[in-house]
Amino acid sequence: MKWKTPQWLWAGVLAFGLLPLAAQATDQAPDASAQIEAQLDKKFAEGKYSPKGADTCLKCHDAESDKPATGIFHNVHGNKGVPGSPMSDLQCEACHGPVGNHARNPRKGQQREPMITFGKESPVPVEKQNSVCLSCHSKEADKMGWHASTHAVEDVSCTSCHALHVEKDPMLDEKKQAETCVSCHPKEKSDLHKRSSHPILNGDMQCSSCHNPHQSQNEASLKQPTVNENCYECHAEKRGPFLWEHEPVTEDCALCHNPHGSINQSLLDKRVPQLCQECHRVPHANVQIPEGDLKARGGSCLNCHNQIHGSNHPNGRALRE
Repeated sequence: MKWKTPQWLWAGVLAFGLLPLAAQATDQAPDASAQIEAQLDKKFAEGKYSPKGADTCLKCHDAESDKPATGIFHNVHGNKGVPGSPMSDLQCEACHGPVGNHARNPRKGQQREPMITFGKESPVPVEKQNSVCLSCHSKEADKMGWHASTHAVEDVSCTSCHALHVEKDPMLDEKKQAETCVSCHPKEKSDLHKRSSHPILNGDMQCSSCHNPHQSQNEASLKQPTVNENCYECHAEKRGPFLWEHEPVTEDCALCHNPHGSINQSLLDKRVPQLCQECHRVPHANVQIPEGDLKARGGSCLNCHNQIHGSNHPNGRALRE
């Protein structure tokens, strides 16, 4: 049985249908999950929405409760003046479903009537949780392809990253977005604290400056089709075309740079000349031999080949000048 409601806001929910709750990895026993599913099915069939809307919910979910919800009134979801926002329609029930008898205190030995809940502890499957959000947000250009994204494939719920019952969603906070992302990406967290990194920790850049977590069929959920195109968004001077080009540069910036951070300057994977010697075997730059050029041994290849990303100089065949 699918959950049904005449409200347009639930159109996306109906489109995605239900997955068996018992098949999901939750803390609920299979019988308990099936029972909750049956209760929610019945509630949606009856469609008993509260005539008082959010006032009914806030009797228990006020600022002093263990599950406060008043923060939503400080963001767009709680703004009645925004067309299509939950508060402009069914209010709390637009996302959590019909209240039914949930507001009534249960009898001794019984559980409170369930609502749609979100997060790891919810018995509602991740796809179903996300369909609630997508009933509104799938219309947005950068989220229309959510089902092809890595996060969707990995069953990441919207509430794993986003918080609605707070004044400001941490994913929309320049200072906090990275903190949310690295909670699942520990390697990148380590890289961001290395000697050389993009200015993400101080909020001048965000993970979403390069990645689209909601929709991308590109490598690493990049906003642009290739790594280079992504880098050129900020580093346009490296785009070219150049009269004399450096093949690794035109192929993939990540061949030499680690975009998340490095112990070497300029986000380089290795310090020069060791990095250059992975491809170039020339005696004057070989630091392994005593007669090697001291300029290369004590400095770097860049002392001479300073146009390493490409040169337009007539004598720049060796990427000089």
